[in-house]
Amino acid sequence: MEAMRLRDVLTTAVAPTAWGSTYFVIRHWLPAGIPLTGAALRALPAGLLLMLLARQLPRGSWWWRTALISGLTVGGFFALIYVAGQRLPSGVAATLMASSAIVLLVMGQVLLGEKAPLRKYVGGFGGIIGVGLLVGGASLTLDPIGVAASLLAMTSSSLGFVLTKRWQPPVPPLTFAAWQLTAGGLMIAPVALMIEGNPPPLEMSAVVAFTYLVIIATALAYAVWFHGLQRLPAGTVGLIGLLNPLSGTLIGLLAAHEKLSTLQVAGTVIILAGVTAGIDRKPEERGEISMESTGEKPAVPHAEKTPSDSELLCTKQ
Repeated sequence: MEAMRLRDVLTTAVAPTAWGSTYFVIRHWLPAGIPLTGAALRALPAGLLLMLLARQLPRGSWWWRTALISGLTVGGFFALIYVAGQRLPSGVAATLMASSAIVLLVMGQVLLGEKAPLRKYVGGFGGIIGVGLLVGGASLTLDPIGVAASLLAMTSSSLGFVLTKRWQPPVPPLTFAAWQLTAGGLMIAPVALMIEGNPPPLEMSAVVAFTYLVIIATALAYAVWFHGLQRLPAGTVGLIGLLNPLSGTLIGLLAAHEKLSTLQVAGTVIILAGVTAGIDRKPEERGEISMESTGEKPAVPHAEKTPSDSELLCTKQ
């Protein structure tokens, strides 16, 4: 059981690590000035790719639930991040987004009945401080619209992730990720066309970069992230998300052949300590009781086993 729990943590950690790499990829290989188009080109192809593997559409109430969650975690999230990115230094935006670790802990307790131990809150606040140290000093002149957009983006995605865990999708994580990305991409695409016009011609380096973003940093990342939301407490997933700014900063420094400063090393250690604090050690901390505490019934009866991603893929071959 302990080995399985660690495997779930490590699997989930792939998502924020991959998302952290997107900052470097976008900055160095993708055309500037088309953030919404870039988001649509990431989300929609990734969703359609996963739909080819899943070959399953939502049923009943999951049509509106999918639309709501995808609006919170993909469509609305990308739009708000675009506003924040235009108005805030990246260090400030990263620090504000890191507060999702605390927000997920609170939402998990309020909406899911997950009782997080004190060490998780300490790890969450410590992680925010660690991100601040890692990204370095930023301008003290903050744009209020940018701050509001960043906090709304963080709250929007956090609420979407908690609703995902509360409602327990009756399908494997890969299938649910396919629904989210496809719906989110369809939301973003018309807005991108209206604001940014037709996509510009892409160089080969940009095509390769988009391919990486679609397959690894979007399709795979969202699938393993929703896997974590199904298997781990929401607060634990939030703390794992602290790896996002850590990955982005370290990749940028390594690519530029720069060394970490003393403060950045301290920030890295604090972030890793915060993530470690989120790993559950006792059975009552692991989230298995969260469904009972909320009064929710499992979406899939015990007599019917929801297939895993690997089983689903095997049946399609």
